[in-house]
Amino acid sequence: MRRTLGEQIELDLDLAENLWLTSCDHNQLENAILNLVINARDAMPDGGRLTIRTSNADFDQASADRQQDLEPGEYVCIRVTDTGSGMDADTIARAFEPFFTTKPLGQGTGLGLSMIYGFARQSEGNAVIDSELGVGTSISLCLPRYLGAVEVEERLPQREDRAAPTGAAEVVLVVEDEPVVRGLVVEVLTELGYRAIEAQDGPEGLERLRERGRIDLLITDIGLPGLNGRQIADAGRELRPDLKVLYMTGYAENAALAPGFLQPGTGMITKPFAIETLADRVRAIIEAPEELVSDPSA
Repeated sequence: MRRTLGEQIELDLDLAENLWLTSCDHNQLENAILNLVINARDAMPDGGRLTIRTSNADFDQASADRQQDLEPGEYVCIRVTDTGSGMDADTIARAFEPFFTTKPLGQGTGLGLSMIYGFARQSEGNAVIDSELGVGTSISLCLPRYLGAVEVEERLPQREDRAAPTGAAEVVLVVEDEPVVRGLVVEVLTELGYRAIEAQDGPEGLERLRERGRIDLLITDIGLPGLNGRQIADAGRELRPDLKVLYMTGYAENAALAPGFLQPGTGMITKPFAIETLADRVRAIIEAPEELVSDPSA
């Protein structure tokens, strides 16, 4: 997060001791926090302070009502606060709507906050915005306290072998406009033994595809501003007819895709995803692209 924020923004962590447990998808939680951090960074172009605070909260009926649609009870809360431009009341009211964004055209898809809200509600919690123009914004994730037994999931050793490259340093092009996501995917691919090259948007991705050299797989976000992932893939296949494609998509985007979106030799992975899922999907599409179909549970 410090690398993502840059030098102009101070990062403060105010983490509670003896924080309760909550039960949720840890990949979605990490993605939600990173999205909140990126939004906060964009709201502070001239620098500022970002604070991430965790706490335990016991909401009675009155407190729960103020949190909007939250059941009374015990919750684990994560609050991300910036000193940025803030929002007015109309923007706050629409902030969680899919595809709503206040960013300039081509600089955002408007899906980040809606995915965060969907994750919180899916986890039987809630997301709440508190903001004031010129002062800053706080967004709180409140997730129910978990009182059950904790199970430790053991990683199967053979999974790493299944996902390892079989060719000689297979080359994967990653097109993703979010630096955090792009960096993570490139890092994972490199650790798995692939040669990963990256592009931050559609035009740069096309330039990479036009260059001579081997590219075994294109991994591209669908919701890119300006030139979307499908357009990149279609143009890329005109240049390289045998190009294999793996689309990355958020839950809201995935639900909006028309039937038949996937063509032969293409696959889909839904963000946020586990590293092991990405490794297996990359290996599968490289080995058997014509038979690959999207997996809605990924």
